[in-house]
Amino acid sequence: MAKWLQSGRRRDMCVLLAAAEDGELAGQRLKTRLESRYETRIEPKSFYGALDALESAGFVEHREDGIADKYSLTEAGERRLREQFEWMRGALEDGA
Repeated sequence: MAKWLQSGRRRDMCVLLAAAEDGELAGQRLKTRLESRYETRIEPKSFYGALDALESAGFVEHREDGIADKYSLTEAGERRLREQFEWMRGALEDGA
């Protein structure tokens, strides 16, 4: 499996981006949703570092929208996320 999903945080960020109503989320909204899921505050440096790593790997892209940066999955990011989902489904079904 690719290193990019060895981090649960990165994986969960991609899940939230994939579930976004219009296919993208502002960075702060993504952070808030992730913190809500984890029920804890995430340091901005850590959060944006994970986003930068996903972007550098080509799995997430961002665009500027006024004062906010909006993030979305790339085709490669969606493909990797689906591969991860299929692996998880298979592992649960097989009891592996």
